[in-house]
Parts: sequence; C-alpha cells; structure tokens
Amino acid sequence: MSDYFAHESSYVDEPCEIGAGTKIWHFSHIMKNSKLGKGCILGQNVLVSPDVVVGDNCKIQNNVSLYTGVVLEDDVFCGPSCVFTNVINPRSQIVRRNEYRQTLVRRGATIGANSTIVCGATLGRYCFIGAGAVVRGDVPDYALMLGVPARQKGWMGRHGFRLEEAGDGTFRCPDSGWTYRIVDGELRCDQLGEDEPISS
Repeated sequence: MSDYFAHESSYVDEPCEIGAGTKIWHFSHIMKNSKLGKGCILGQNVLVSPDVVVGDNCKIQNNVSLYTGVVLEDDVFCGPSCVFTNVINPRSQIVRRNEYRQTLVRRGATIGANSTIVCGATLGRYCFIGAGAVVRGDVPDYALMLGVPARQKGWMGRHGFRLEEAGDGTFRCPDSGWTYRIVDGELRCDQLGEDEPISS
C-alpha cells in the first residue's frame, strides 16, 4: 500500500518518486522519473513531466503543467492555470528536446493564477507573482511582480502580505509584525532565516 493518495482517474507512471502524504487529484498525470516531495497537493488536471522535481509541501492548483526543466523547491504555491515553458523558441517542425531550459522556483514562492513563467528564470524565495503576470527573467527574493511584462511593484513578506516601509531601511509586515531589511542588496527577514519554515 502506498503512503500517498492518487485518485482513480489519475495516472502515475513508473518509475517515479512520490513522498508520503501527497495527494494527486482527478485527471492528473505523473510521468516517469519525476519526483514529488512529501505533503504536496496536486489539483485536477495537473501534468508533471519526466525529470521534474517538486519539493515538500507544494500546492499545485488545477490545470497546471510542469514541463521537463521545472524545479520547485519546498513550499511553492502554483495558482490555477499558471503556465511554464521549457523552450524559448518552439517550432512545430523543429525538435528541440535537447534544448530545454531549467526554471527554478525557490522556496516559498507564490505564482498567481494564469501567470506565465518563461523558461530559464530563477524565481527567488518567497517572491509573489501576481495573477496574469508574464515573467521573463530572474526575480529577487520577496519581490512582488505584477503586469505584462512583470515588473517589481514592492515586496511581499513570508505571511503573504505586502510589506510597508518602516523607516531606517526596514520594511514591516502589517499582519505578523515581522520586519525585513536590505542586506548586501537582498531583502532579508529579521525573525527567521530564508531556509527555515514558519512553524505551524
């Protein structure tokens, strides 16, 4: 008996790795040589292509395709119908399977519904991609990215709220009260290291 759940309408190809407590819902397809971490939730009609890596506690909403080259670290949220690409210049008549570009989504990032992530980018830890945005390059940790093309419009904290300027180069979360500051050109949380999860 497996220690994950896969709905009877889903397909799980072998070999693949699926962590304990992960749930795979209706009409989803997990292809061979992919890896899913522990405690993930995959909604309806999710495709995980060969060699894709998904970390622990990721939430992948309905109608998302993770194509070969996509790597999600722990605690990533992918909103409904968000889009990843893996070839920069696709043509139906040209086979480019050896030209897939990696897209790395770092820990805790949120990708909003119907947004598009053009391949080859690294999305920083706890960044927040607004619904419908089109990301064409790397995104800093905690950056709030909006629009087409996506541009940084502020900072988002670990709790999912837009940070407010608090003076002296610091930023404050209006929900948790946690503070953030720029360190060596990167935003950092004062209360918790970027690789440490928020305790439940």
